[in-house]
Amino acid sequence: MDFFSTQNILIHIPLGAGGYDLSWIEAIGTLAGLLCIWLASQEKVINYPFGLINVVLFAVIFFQIQLYASLLLQLFFFVANVYGWYAWSRQTADKQAVLKIRWLPLPKALTWGAVCVIAIGLMTLYIDPVFAFLTRTAVGIMNSLGLAVVMPQLQPDAFPFWDACMMVLSIVAMILMTRKYVENWLLWVIIDVISVMIFARQGFTPWRLSMSF
Repeated sequence: MDFFSTQNILIHIPLGAGGYDLSWIEAIGTLAGLLCIWLASQEKVINYPFGLINVVLFAVIFFQIQLYASLLLQLFFFVANVYGWYAWSRQTADKQAVLKIRWLPLPKALTWGAVCVIAIGLMTLYIDPVFAFLTRTAVGIMNSLGLAVVMPQLQPDAFPFWDACMMVLSIVAMILMTRKYVENWLLWVIIDVISVMIFARQGFTPWRLSMSF
């Protein structure tokens, strides 16, 4: 379907070397993501349907540009959105939300911090084989579904530490968001700063070419 093609361009953005062609699917997926963030900041449960739209559309994008490891990671974010929708929807007998917005208790915050540091360290060292494994797994699953997908040629990660940070922190931030912990917003800010820094170092090339995984 042409609408879901990354070649179906909505608008050309004259930024960076040669500008950037924004496709319809990327625009709608990004808009859904922004609506998800805004509604989540208002503590609206309806943020999760928009989150699901976001991850599904970006999974389609990753499939088209052969970022199969990132496609497979969207399955985690899909499941996390479904769980978050359920967890945020739960109510007490007097129709109050079971989950309340709160900060992590210090012991839990220290534990999550240690998990992030260890996971980032391991991912920095092994990000290439990890994403090669995820890519092979995704290709195997898609081939078993009859999609006849060819294993892409993988390149070494250009920014292993920063990409490891974005991956680990995104997973942790999503988990904390489903439990309404305030720290998830701090992690998303850090993730955004890292991503902007990486894109700037690469001369604002289109995200689909600059993402190393």
